[in-house]
Amino acid sequence: MTRSTPAPLTVGIVGFGKIARDQHVPAIAATGLFRLAAVVSPHGATPEETGLRDVPVFRSQAEMLAALPGLDAVAICTPPAVRHALTVEALRAGKHVLIEKPPAATLTELRLLLDAAEGAKRTLFAAWHSRFNAAVEETRRRLAGATVRHAAITWKEDVRRWHPGQDWIFAAGGFGVFDPGINALSILTAILPGPVVVRDAELRVPANRDTPIAATLRMEGVAGSAVGTVTAAFDFLQEGEQTWTIAIETESGRFDLTHGGTRLSEDGVPVMAEPDSEYQRIYRRFHQLIADATGDVDARPLQLVADACLIGRWRTTDAFHW
Repeated sequence: MTRSTPAPLTVGIVGFGKIARDQHVPAIAATGLFRLAAVVSPHGATPEETGLRDVPVFRSQAEMLAALPGLDAVAICTPPAVRHALTVEALRAGKHVLIEKPPAATLTELRLLLDAAEGAKRTLFAAWHSRFNAAVEETRRRLAGATVRHAAITWKEDVRRWHPGQDWIFAAGGFGVFDPGINALSILTAILPGPVVVRDAELRVPANRDTPIAATLRMEGVAGSAVGTVTAAFDFLQEGEQTWTIAIETESGRFDLTHGGTRLSEDGVPVMAEPDSEYQRIYRRFHQLIADATGDVDARPLQLVADACLIGRWRTTDAFHW
């Protein structure tokens, strides 16, 4: 007897911006574990504009949920400020939910989402996408049991290139430079052999905006842990080559995790380099979590950003214009 292959789960993408187009749609197609059944675009994008001629487009998640009651899951790809309400709505409708990073605008919202998922008995997956590069897992494995003397994050990119004209990122709740910077913190919390706390921070906010365009953090491991000091430099005005690196000095050598976590070297010798396939791993993980009737939500990267904002010094810098 031939065993039949289970049908893919159906998923709707809520918020159809750059990350949904560039990453989610190709990953869904590549893995074959989900079928893209709908897209939500508040601006009313047509199927021709989305490039998805056989996929219906709705103006709101509520409209999609009403039209497709059998939908299995949703992927929330909107700006952070509206993710909480949308996630609660989807969970209450009986859908499994994948949330882009950061999973919520505040820690309280995230705590309430966990409660909502538990009450709905549905999977909630906060997908810190940069963790899903193979070099990140290899770094974590090599650092297990090591003593980390110092780690230095340098995460500098051009906001005009990656978020052209997207004013929401500099509005309250938009995270500013922490939108990409939290990727580095998600890697950091995944690879270090112990927790860190923020001891000092400086956040530079343009005179005409609400959120930081640059930030520096000083962190350190908790007393008695195997982690020493950690520094981070985030900048949203990097031109030319973009920089996404974490350099780690241990008692026995140095590790360099570069190119956003896709390449690893040890003492200058390349260990691993592979094409970006993190979103395919994300959708495989989402599918497995649903099969196991469990979830995956890690608040630590968001906690570090919140702590930096609580104890940091806020500085006003030059106005920012697109």
